[in-house]
This record gives sequence, structure tokens and C-alpha cells, in this order.
Amino acid sequence: MRAAMSTQRNKTDAADALGIAHIMRTGWFRHAHIKSEARYRMRLLLTHRRNLKRKFLDLESAIRHSLKSFGIRLSKVGRKAFDQAARDATTGATLTSELMDAMLTARAALWKQYCRLHELAVRFVARDELCRRFMAIPGVGPVTALSFMTAVEDPSRFRRSRDVAAYFGLTSRRWQSGTSIDSQGRISKAGDADVRRALYEAASALMTRFRGKDKLRTWGTMLAKRGNHRKATVAVARKLAVIMHAMWTDGTCYVGDPAANEADLVARARVKAWETLGAAR
Repeated sequence: MRAAMSTQRNKTDAADALGIAHIMRTGWFRHAHIKSEARYRMRLLLTHRRNLKRKFLDLESAIRHSLKSFGIRLSKVGRKAFDQAARDATTGATLTSELMDAMLTARAALWKQYCRLHELAVRFVARDELCRRFMAIPGVGPVTALSFMTAVEDPSRFRRSRDVAAYFGLTSRRWQSGTSIDSQGRISKAGDADVRRALYEAASALMTRFRGKDKLRTWGTMLAKRGNHRKATVAVARKLAVIMHAMWTDGTCYVGDPAANEADLVARARVKAWETLGAAR
């Protein structure tokens, strides 16, 4: 609507009303899907969880940068030992020690509340049958499963499973003009950026961390050898979106290893959900 109305020379209320009427008459518009209140609440949970994690990482980066200006590097310190390492590095300076104490206290409070929201998300995933089936896919964790489920909500609104990949901006842009110009660019990055990021992280975990037998991982590894790893990861993320929608529509389970049966896959996903919940605690 905005692109069509911007072609007008003069913008007036009467011209806007006439333009909107023409667009509605010609059918040049798309139907919008309004999610239920329960889904919006789950999306809010994921959003606040992400915001707390970002603020936590921002504080940690600020502490590292402050200490780096005094020649102190904490590059090889893990998350658990970070607090004590930062305090030990500023023992001799009174002012710097007070500053680090305030920053580290705020960091600990953010991490505690982040774990609280993460535990809420994992508890919901552990009780949801569809999310547990999604988590049978290697690399797909609670956040990816919950993000995909809440973003799609109704799988019947997509006529084909491959349309879901385009909905989340994982398909290439295309520019065609006549017979001489027909080029494909990078992915469109349309739709929900959080779901696209979660699918990419799941694909990256499948490609780099999973060591079992899996058809999707084998296919992605072949693409990575022919091109580059990042493009192969995007292709695997696109496949994950298609597979998860097909599983949702058909009510089937993921079988990446032909030797595994359906009961084993569901049991594996349930165990992964509860293990993640224990790690959050």
C-alpha cells in the first residue's frame, strides 16, 4: 500500500482514499494472519528472553573493554569464572574495583532473570508434543522449536511446505527483466528475523556439532564442499523450515538416521528437552 501511494504527485486525504479504493477493487493486497493471544504471549516470552541475553552480553563486553584499556585481557575466561577473574584483576585499584563490582552485580542479576525466562520457555517446550517432535531433529533446541511453532501457528495457511522458507526470508532474491537479465541475489531476509536466526543457529549446530548419521547433514556437507560453509548453512536452515512444516502437517517424526524408529526419536527429543531444563537451572 505504501509503495503504491508513494507514486502520487500530491498527497491528500481524498487522493489516499481513492488510491486505497482502487487497490481494494483490483485485489492487489495480501491477507494478514492475526495470531491468537496465547501465541503472542509466548512470542513475548521469547522476545524478553532475547533482550535480557543481549543486555547481559553488552555488560560483559563493556567490562572486557574497560579492563582491556588497562592492559587486562579476559579472552580465555569462561562464563562461570568471569566474575572472579574480573574481581581479581582489579584488586589493587579502589575506584576500578568499585566500578567492576557494580557492573558485575548488574551482570549477575541479568543472568539470573535470563535463566528464569529460559526455564519458563523450556518447561513449555517439554510439555508440548509438537515441540518435542521438532526437537528430534539434530540441532533443533527448545528456542528454535518454540520460535517456529509460535511464528507459524496455523500450518494450513501455507499451501506448500516450501512456502514457509520464503515466508521467513530464506530464499534468494530474483531480478528478471526481459530475456537478457535474470539474476539471483542473496536471501531476501523477509519475515520474522528471530525465527530466521534460530533456524540458522540450528542448521549451524547440525553441521558443526552433530556427529551422528543424518541425511540432512550429509547433504549440507556436500554443499559446503562445493561452495562455502555459510551458504550451505543457509540452505540447511531453509530445509529445516520445510521439514518442520511437513512434520507438523503430516503428524510424522523426523528420521535422519534410517536405523532409528519413531519411538526412539520422540524419546530422544523428550530427554533433550529435560536435559536443557536441567542446564537452565
